[in-house]
Amino acid sequence: MSQLTLISRTERPLRPLVEGAIANELHSIEAAIQITEHRIGEFETKYGMSTTEFIRRFENDEMEESPDLDDWIGEHRLLGRLREKAEALKGIAFAN
Repeated sequence: MSQLTLISRTERPLRPLVEGAIANELHSIEAAIQITEHRIGEFETKYGMSTTEFIRRFENDEMEESPDLDDWIGEHRLLGRLREKAEALKGIAFAN
């Protein structure tokens, strides 16, 4: 568990600002997740296989590299990172 303490030079309460910033970032990440899932779906339709199957076959050198397949791998990795960030933001709790 990580903990963060914020100190402000002003009397303005920080909690609403931080909560708003987190909510905005989470909203942006969730929108990016939807876009990335859509792109992955397009690859799955185009190549007639799931991403899980594609990654397995690619890692076993059963598929030739191409810019399209590199993009698919990139989208898959991006989706993982975006989901991790979203879960981290959803897990934030305020102590007071």
